[in-house]
Amino acid sequence: MHEPTAILKNLVKQVHDPAIPKHERCGITSVCSAHPIVLEAALRRAASNKTPVLIEATCNQVNQEGGYTGMTPADFCSLIASIAAKVGCPMDSIILGGDHLGPNPWKHLPPNEALVRAGEMVESYAAAGFLKLHLDTSMGCAEEPAVLADAVVAERAALLAARAEAVAPGKPVYVVGTEVPVPGGALETLDHLIPTTGQAARSTAAMTREIFSRTLSDEVWSRVIALVVQPGVEFSAEETIFYQPGKAKGLVDTLGTLPGMVFEAHSTDYQTVRHLRALVEDGFSVLKVGPALTFALREALFSLDELASILQPGRVSLVQVLEDEMQAEPSFWQGHYDPAKADMLRLYGYSDRIRYYWARPRIQRAVSDLLGVLEDTGLPDPLVSQFLPKLYERVRSGEIPCEGMAMLLAAVGDVLDDYGSACAPRRVQ
Repeated sequence: MHEPTAILKNLVKQVHDPAIPKHERCGITSVCSAHPIVLEAALRRAASNKTPVLIEATCNQVNQEGGYTGMTPADFCSLIASIAAKVGCPMDSIILGGDHLGPNPWKHLPPNEALVRAGEMVESYAAAGFLKLHLDTSMGCAEEPAVLADAVVAERAALLAARAEAVAPGKPVYVVGTEVPVPGGALETLDHLIPTTGQAARSTAAMTREIFSRTLSDEVWSRVIALVVQPGVEFSAEETIFYQPGKAKGLVDTLGTLPGMVFEAHSTDYQTVRHLRALVEDGFSVLKVGPALTFALREALFSLDELASILQPGRVSLVQVLEDEMQAEPSFWQGHYDPAKADMLRLYGYSDRIRYYWARPRIQRAVSDLLGVLEDTGLPDPLVSQFLPKLYERVRSGEIPCEGMAMLLAAVGDVLDDYGSACAPRRVQ
């Protein structure tokens, strides 16, 4: 049905074709999540719409050592395949990607050791069949400066690309560059967010091209299809910075000097459809979203949790189980929030640090127990109206089945629909 590499290369072609006006440009949503319900929502949508779907795992979620999900790249592929079979999504509609593949999980180690681990990770991704690989070697390792010289970053990226080529020669397409916080989101307020300059984008691309062509080949460089840049969008625990095309004009104008490439925008979570569409029309053809998907899932779970507590008073709530687990092991949220607001932001912040805990056995049991309670009690219309007002009318009309899992999938699907709308060509009257 779809040829994955061709889909991505077509995004590049349309951005550089002067005959295609901006309003006709397409984009693609990069679903950056390892949560099975998020993945099911994405694959169901692709199956229903008969469209391709790009799903990416990050270096911290999934790696050869298991990451925080406990999954290797091969495990993640197996999970995707099992969900795809369940929902009837053809495997040739699915593009798998790896995000921020580099030394970040091991940056506390000396650079040589961290890069060995990073190389093993990239090789494991490529061997498992991931086709879109974002090589991010921008971070300093032990006893190195936090920000490395462009040449060092490019040389390390080329080393990682060589590991991918060794196990999947000629197959991967690559994304290079980074203008975003480390995986996990911004830790600070966003008072002075500045888009990447055109000069910085050209310099990164030129340096990387020179080193890839010299140490690998021009053919490998031809498969570097995107550059990660900062368009001026970001979110933190409480804030969202929306895209302002005027501020990114110098960067956008530079894209014409980067043949064969589009821009990839990270941290687009919580942008409006209008802002997302403006990004696509300006050549940010890959829109990454992750926390906003698990945030929507968390909102729906909490609403169902409150609803269930009315139907079955005295039950141990999912929220309480989450609080217990997060307090018992605070490493994934402590230090990411203002201590004065941590009790609120731990559960409700945009950065959604809860996503690091969903795979824990006790929390998985609590979610299953919640859905079991709702299966036993049913979901009365007035309580659906009270606690899930965004879904209420569609539940009443029968568009969404009146069951807990269906509502969770719909909540995530609504976010994906916003991205799908933004990535589709805009009609001009």
